[in-house]
Amino acid sequence: MKSKSQPRRDFSRDKKSAISNQQSEILLGAHMSIAGGVHLAIERACSINCTAMQIFVKNNMQWFARPLSTEEIRVFLDHRQRRQLASVFAHANYLINLAATNSQFHANSLRALAEELIRADQLELPFLVMHPGAHLGTGEEAGLEKIAASIDAIWRVIPKVKTKIALETTAGQGSCLGHRFEQVAHVINNVREPERLSVCLDTAHIFAAGYDISSEIAAKKTFREFDRIIPQARDRLAAIHLNDSKAARGSRVDRHAHIGKGEVGLAAFRFFMNEPRFRRIPKVLETPKGKELKEDVVNLKTLRRLISSSS
Repeated sequence: MKSKSQPRRDFSRDKKSAISNQQSEILLGAHMSIAGGVHLAIERACSINCTAMQIFVKNNMQWFARPLSTEEIRVFLDHRQRRQLASVFAHANYLINLAATNSQFHANSLRALAEELIRADQLELPFLVMHPGAHLGTGEEAGLEKIAASIDAIWRVIPKVKTKIALETTAGQGSCLGHRFEQVAHVINNVREPERLSVCLDTAHIFAAGYDISSEIAAKKTFREFDRIIPQARDRLAAIHLNDSKAARGSRVDRHAHIGKGEVGLAAFRFFMNEPRFRRIPKVLETPKGKELKEDVVNLKTLRRLISSSS
């Protein structure tokens, strides 16, 4: 399971003409399918003018997969370099629960997350987004402690992997942890290597969890709370999932909706698209779509229209 540390390509230095364009662009895109080969996700993202992309590094509903071949890694990196997609990162599979109470399920979660971090590292991805876990009745404190201990155990197995874990804020459905900033901070403060943890914020999730982002004033207040609670918050925020919510604020129900078609409101997305601190943070959609990506095109167009000329 151990991974050798290799020098990473610096994608930001390959094409000077592309650099100037990318520096002036907001990092915006969507989660893309890896069907047919992980490199094809890059082609899909670029076909709809994404500057950022999130992927799974394997089938997201299976515990394990065969290792990536040297050729698969090479083709992905070559596509990435040639297409100059500014930001690419990964999301862990949905089976993983580091707070699992069943010993075999927990062991599978540890192994699966370690293997996915290795795959992400081989693809030279900076971080892997992960839902912290669900305590399944053991209680918040016990669940958070188990998550932190599990992360430490994984890092002991793969000490040289450079890909970080980005803890995702959750809606708090069921016994899922991560729906309060304090819970995310607890994990960060209780691992041995907090520098290997980042944070991914999901707009639908924090809204459903009860945080108010319905206006610029409300959103700024929420982020003052985020900055106060999350250690080194401004440096630790790695990505933003831009999703509207079918569920009401405070419902703790996780149901994503298309931008402007849910309960969050366009004012919130206008804030995220124009706030200077988020300009170089990748923002991706996780909204329902078909193979032709028409829904992504509409959502991205809606978001781009919210960008003010002065931003």
